[in-house]
Amino acid sequence: MERDQKNPTVSTRRSLKRKLDQEFQEEQDQHASDRKIPSIAPQDTTQDLLRQVRSFVAVLASSDADRAAAKRATHALCELAKNEDVIDVIVDCGAVPVLVKHLQAQTVGDGDCAPGPYEHEVEKGSAFALGLLAVKPEYQQLIVDAGALSHLVDLLKRHKNGTNSRAVSGVIRRAADAITNLAHENSSIKTLVRIEGGIPPLVELLEFFDAKVQRAAAAALRTLAFKNDENKNQIVDCNALPTLILMLCSEDTAIHYEAVGVIGNLVHSSPIIKKEVLLAGALQPVIGLLSSCCSESQREAALLLGQFAAADSDCKVHIVQRGAVQPLIEMLQSPDSQVKEMSAFALGRLAQDTHNQAGISHNGGIMPLLKLLDSKNRSLQHNAAFALYGLADNEDNVSDFIKAGGFQILKDGEFMVQPTKDCVAKTLKRLEEKIHGRVLNHLLYLMRAADRTVQRRVALALAHLCAPADWKTIFIDNNGLDLLLGLLESTNLKQQHDGSLALHKLATKASSLSHVDAAPLSPTPQVYLGEQYVNNPTLSDVTFLVEGKRFYAHRICLLASSDAFRAMFDGGYRERDAKDIEIPNIKWDVFELMMRFIYTGSVEVDLDIAQDLLRAADQYLLDGLKRLCEYTIAQDVSVDNVSLVYELSEAFNAMSLRQACILFVLEQFDKLSIKPWYSHLIQLIIPEIRRSFTSALTKPIQTQVQQE
Repeated sequence: MERDQKNPTVSTRRSLKRKLDQEFQEEQDQHASDRKIPSIAPQDTTQDLLRQVRSFVAVLASSDADRAAAKRATHALCELAKNEDVIDVIVDCGAVPVLVKHLQAQTVGDGDCAPGPYEHEVEKGSAFALGLLAVKPEYQQLIVDAGALSHLVDLLKRHKNGTNSRAVSGVIRRAADAITNLAHENSSIKTLVRIEGGIPPLVELLEFFDAKVQRAAAAALRTLAFKNDENKNQIVDCNALPTLILMLCSEDTAIHYEAVGVIGNLVHSSPIIKKEVLLAGALQPVIGLLSSCCSESQREAALLLGQFAAADSDCKVHIVQRGAVQPLIEMLQSPDSQVKEMSAFALGRLAQDTHNQAGISHNGGIMPLLKLLDSKNRSLQHNAAFALYGLADNEDNVSDFIKAGGFQILKDGEFMVQPTKDCVAKTLKRLEEKIHGRVLNHLLYLMRAADRTVQRRVALALAHLCAPADWKTIFIDNNGLDLLLGLLESTNLKQQHDGSLALHKLATKASSLSHVDAAPLSPTPQVYLGEQYVNNPTLSDVTFLVEGKRFYAHRICLLASSDAFRAMFDGGYRERDAKDIEIPNIKWDVFELMMRFIYTGSVEVDLDIAQDLLRAADQYLLDGLKRLCEYTIAQDVSVDNVSLVYELSEAFNAMSLRQACILFVLEQFDKLSIKPWYSHLIQLIIPEIRRSFTSALTKPIQTQVQQE
């Protein structure tokens, strides 16, 4: 999670460039009496631009140019460099060496450096122009190779000549800005700045009388500290921490933003400096920045608190005790996605402590974190998921989690990266592990006493999470089943969808609503005559007439097969003593297959004959054959035929097939709900769902566990 929040992208460079441009314009307004600085008009050609740039470079290169002309030339190049597309032209025209030359104080007649006309203005303009050119990374090393660093470091000390004018402040500030841009994302130049002695004067400038200089010095230190351990150590050794911490309390947002950025980069991946920062008293000022009107300061403060929270558990507790939780939760609703990302990160770190977990939930942290799971920002989504994972570890939070609809949001969410998906899966597992004891009692209380929306949320969650031992208590004794069935009858498609999936989940876990078995066991052992006696006249004592053809059978085999045949031959029916019995309503191939099952106990049932065979098996009470037919038909249940198959199951009392249809309807809500007959089908199956579920959920637990 630790990453460069201070200098992350090209957009950061451009943001700094816009700030420099704005300050440059302010300076031009202050010097309105000066000659107007040329700018590029839309009609200017490339040749016009080249002529302009070359003329300014020539002025700076000339040893005869006066100070006023040099000032105008540097300011003109600054104006042009504000347009990033022109920077290449400026560099190609040889501006870098002459600008570096003018970073030095003017030489007077005797060869000594002394203040001249427009004191400090040319150096300031040169530093500013070089800083703008350094916005393009490819020119950073070119400027350094031209010798700019040593001169820029010297400019940082310009105030030591005893002068503290506005001009001195300006040149120091531009020198610090130039160092910032030169070192941006350039590790070798960061090191060179230290070697040239740039860090000590920058630390001193944190206490300069001019706030803009303080800000510029802090910005430079912030860049130099990022991912450079030697620079970090020198900044701390120069005793920068006390001043930086004071700057955190500044009412100037620009100052406290830069200060918190420096501290953030100092502690990044440096446990030792992190401890020093905490010992120096940074914690409370950083927490105070969570309420800053500057969203960037809020972001940096939240990131820093997240880094502090990784140090040790005591620090996590102290952060919460000192008032960080409420502003962090408020930041989750910021319009700035990075502010939300960093506040979620900090809360995720804080949520590694048990009491913090309860406190974050109590202060309303669950709902805004759940809402962030819809974010299309991967880091933001993951940070929110990680924070929720921490909160789910506390039993006190489970009811609040489910009451807020958290279970459904986690289950239905679209998560962008695998680590986030894994985190959500672990969160759901944590919730499942806690559905017992007082947590379950609290949820049951909510299911009885809360408003209808919460009752349904609880029932939905419990259908997916509860243990088999609690099914009867939840869904029968506390009306959880009625709540789920009520969702099926809702006019809200989302509620219907959620209810269907919850019932399907519960059904697949309950034994009596499991899928149709392909080969059900016979309830009692049975002896079969065997394949060789099927339609065999040998020892046959009864003949069936099927479609005008004789089928030879054996009464003893038929008597043992079903109650229907026993009634036929032992009861008062005319077939009792008949030698030939007519079968008027069954086709030959169906009857033959039925008899083959009676003689062998098994048979292959093809789909094209399964429905007719089901009808025959039902008529002659052949439960084993009936189950085989139901299994075959169940394999062919589809969106288009499920309604007809359900009617078939009702017509022939095919319980397993009916249950298979119910499971299919519950599972395939998305595809079925658009069918015009769906509502009618749901009304048909709801009574059967209630009956089947009631039967299943009140069965002994051992049976259900074995089935699973």
